[in-house]
Amino acid sequence: MSRLINKMLCFGILFLLGADVSWQQEEDIPHNEVKNWALKVGIDLWEFSKQVTKLTEIQRKYHGIEPKIARKDGLVLVREMAEEVTNMMDFKIDAVKRIMESAEQAAVSGPRDGSNSPRYYSSHRLNAFTEDDKMDHEAREIILSPNRHFDHLAVNLSLSAVMLPPEVKDTDSDIAAGIQWSEFLDPSFINNYESDPSLSWQYYGATSGFLRRFPATSWPPIDTSKSPTISKNVRDIYDFRSSDWFVGGATSPKDLAILIDSNNYASAKFRDLTIATVNAILDTLGPNDYVNAYRYADSAEEIVQCFKDSLVQASPDNIRELKLAMNTIKADTATNISAAFATAFEILQKYNRTGQGSQCNQGIMLITHDSANVPTELIKRYNWPHMLVRIFTYLIGGDRSPEIQNMACTNKGFYARITSHEDIKNKVFEYIKILARPMVLYQHDHPIHWTPVYVGGKSSRYDSQMEGQLMTSVTAPILDRRNHTTKTANLLGIVGTDVSVEEIQKLVPPYKLGVNGYSFIVDNNGRVLYHPDLRPLPGNANYEETLKPRYMSVDLSEVELAEYDGPAHPFNNSLLLDLRHDMIDQKEGETVFAVKIHYDNMKRVIIRKHNYFYKSIERTPFSLGLALPEGYGMYELLAEQEIKHSIINVTEYFKGNKWKIHPDWVYCEYNAGSEKWFSTPEERVLHFLTRTGRPGWKWMSLRPKSRSSQHKQASKPDKDSYYCDKTLVQSLVLDALVTDGFDKRGGNGMRKEDNQKCLKLKEIEEMMHKDMKKMENFRSVLE
Repeated sequence: MSRLINKMLCFGILFLLGADVSWQQEEDIPHNEVKNWALKVGIDLWEFSKQVTKLTEIQRKYHGIEPKIARKDGLVLVREMAEEVTNMMDFKIDAVKRIMESAEQAAVSGPRDGSNSPRYYSSHRLNAFTEDDKMDHEAREIILSPNRHFDHLAVNLSLSAVMLPPEVKDTDSDIAAGIQWSEFLDPSFINNYESDPSLSWQYYGATSGFLRRFPATSWPPIDTSKSPTISKNVRDIYDFRSSDWFVGGATSPKDLAILIDSNNYASAKFRDLTIATVNAILDTLGPNDYVNAYRYADSAEEIVQCFKDSLVQASPDNIRELKLAMNTIKADTATNISAAFATAFEILQKYNRTGQGSQCNQGIMLITHDSANVPTELIKRYNWPHMLVRIFTYLIGGDRSPEIQNMACTNKGFYARITSHEDIKNKVFEYIKILARPMVLYQHDHPIHWTPVYVGGKSSRYDSQMEGQLMTSVTAPILDRRNHTTKTANLLGIVGTDVSVEEIQKLVPPYKLGVNGYSFIVDNNGRVLYHPDLRPLPGNANYEETLKPRYMSVDLSEVELAEYDGPAHPFNNSLLLDLRHDMIDQKEGETVFAVKIHYDNMKRVIIRKHNYFYKSIERTPFSLGLALPEGYGMYELLAEQEIKHSIINVTEYFKGNKWKIHPDWVYCEYNAGSEKWFSTPEERVLHFLTRTGRPGWKWMSLRPKSRSSQHKQASKPDKDSYYCDKTLVQSLVLDALVTDGFDKRGGNGMRKEDNQKCLKLKEIEEMMHKDMKKMENFRSVLE
């Protein structure tokens, strides 16, 4: 067979060489003869492939079972799938709510001031031994067992452990107290995991800077996978308080105008501190926020000219542009702070009036080292008496400034003096705590926050090669309900859990979508949570070594490439825009338009018309979309082989190792907490097929339902509970029945068939050889 393929390649190359002649010689090419060669080769190859693949026999057998063809109802299909995803996400939200309630209760009864040296399980000091194999005096010994569910790391499922960024010390009394009372979260962590074994990492991030994570694992972590990637030089974990899962859970969306005194750039030290401070502020923003940065001297102007007269969404791309522009600001001795504040108030009021931006919090961030010329009257004219815009001031170096401090405090903001790089993170973080105060004071609502998608830990899928998997996180704030002498509005921290996108995709079975059909999820900003064309770089060393997520911001219009005439930009297509807007607004509907589809490793492109169906995923910012090809994609084949009451042992159709199933399709599986593990998808399917023949077998084709109104009570599933898709499994059995015996070699009939194949192959090779000679002679004539 390889000889045949090689000769075909040679034939194709010579054909191209022969075609590469000047136009004067075109009339000399024997077109009809070449056409006949191609037709003859094509027919012979077609007949040969039919014989090898047994196409005719397969068609005959399928016609014999009389399968039914039914038209799909796309709206019904997307509703059913959206309901399944909603149910799964409700489980995660309920788990977070239980941690939230346990945390607020534990904080009320816990110590206000902790000991200087609290005794706790620190990830950095678990199982730490000295050079003479003795336990380090600050270390604690626990049993860590490999667990494929938690990124293939060694963990302890009965404890949580604390992680401290380098700048956070447990000698601080507030941190020590938080570490002590948060130990009481362990029962809630354990109960959540026992109730939902698919649950990933659970954690509590304190505003004071420590992270408690369940299950406990050492740091650096112990990678137990077959292809470990954790570096021996793993760095300390990053300060999570600037990440989206924390900031998004702590505050509401916001519009920010950042004012940068260009006089700061006259000093190299002040310049570096200014850039680092602005970058730290930008790092706290997420896709629900809007921002712009202005340099001011005699007048104020945007540091990125493309962002003129606007606030831009704080997407990773826009944040990167602002950070790059910070390095291009030129020093200037003039400082017209009044012009800067007027520009900031005007743009914020414009967005508030016109319904643009976040329509929530608004703030002005002033970064200066000049403590004089506070524009008090201008601020009163724009912001008083309602003070809709908070003012945060960061004094770079210099002496304390009562004027700057008073300006911030009288406008519901915060004042900080920054003299070194070590000050920046903690002092920038203070504005997050200020913006969280209204939520803490009212204490009526705990908003649930979902993060954008990011590349997290390792996958446990069969075909993934354990590369980094796509993740999202769901979080909620922990409010301080303790009785204080004076009324306070403290945010204690954020609790959350990670959610694997693979677990979400399991609930949207590809086999129900059919050939070339696919699903995708879009958030409230039009960014995809997953899509077939969302192709992140494999792995994420930054996450594995520091737990810092790298959030992705890929718009639906960047992966759905509509076919149209006009400038090459997908936003020009109104149908695609309508689909995007409807999904952002969480509407239900359907539409049809043509898109460009790549294949063959992106070497070729075709145009295909798709039917799109979409539906919101309730109680989340997401919407589910389905894309089904027009025509054949709107129909499905209904053909199953009943196996529960079958008198035939269906495992007889699955003997040997010459059969495969789709590695990503969920035929049957035990819950994530089961100790049963199979080395291949085929082994797992065969196991469940064997079970179907036993008395008392139940299909369990419905997944457990969440009880959102009763999130305090979490039932525990049986350790070996399972899910089996009856339709998919019985369709698989029918395919095995139809193709049974095709791989057998024996009997005179089979040998005769083999001889015929060999003769046919030889005839094709001889024909190809003759045609190659003709082509070579033809080429020599042309030359």
